[in-house]
Amino acid sequence: QVHLVGSGGGLVRAGDSLRLSCAASGRTFSSYAMGWFRQAPGREREFVVYISRSGDKTYYTDSVKGRFAISRDNAKNTVSLQMNNLKPEDTAVYYCAATRLTIGTREADFSSWGQGTQVSVFP
Repeated sequence: QVHLVGSGGGLVRAGDSLRLSCAASGRTFSSYAMGWFRQAPGREREFVVYISRSGDKTYYTDSVKGRFAISRDNAKNTVSLQMNNLKPEDTAVYYCAATRLTIGTREADFSSWGQGTQVSVFP
C-alpha cells in the first residue's frame, strides 16, 4: 500500500481559496487513482473528487463543481486540491485516499488514507 500525508488546511473567510496537498510514498504512485473525501462535524465522511491514474479523468461531487480542481504530479508523487470560493459548508476534515481500482467514489473503494487536514471556513 501507499502511505499518504495530507497538508494545507487552514482557517479562511468565505470566498477565499486554499490548496491542499497529499504526498505519497513508494514507487507505485502512478498505479493508484486518487481521491479526496471530507468529513464535517457530526456527519459521515463524503466523497469530494476523484482523479485517474494518469490524471486525464476527474469526477467531482456536485457541490464543489466549478470551485474545486484536483491535479496530480506522478513524478513528484503528489496530488493537490485547489479550492476556490470556499463556503462555510466546506468546513470539514479533508482526507486524501488511494485506490487500485480504475475509478472510485465510495470509501470502500479506497485502501490507503491520509491523516486528514482541517479546513474551516467562516462567513
